[in-house]
Amino acid sequence: MSKEINRIPFEDADVLIKAQVSRSEIQMLCKLVEGLGHLGVVTTTDRENGEVLIQTTKYTWPELKKVIEAMPFEFRFIN
Repeated sequence: MSKEINRIPFEDADVLIKAQVSRSEIQMLCKLVEGLGHLGVVTTTDRENGEVLIQTTKYTWPELKKVIEAMPFEFRFIN
């Protein structure tokens, strides 16, 4: 069988973004991102430190990044 036949569609599309926001802003971030349902999903990874993981795709990330940068609170990307 050819490798192309066994390939999973969009398997290379997932993007995981690690970030940090003020602990008090986690809920607002979740509401804002998930309110744009087709752009991403937020998961809290460390509530005490405000660390979150955003699941998105390489196709929707550019639009979501613009939205995040315009949010009314500090948002820091974690490498």
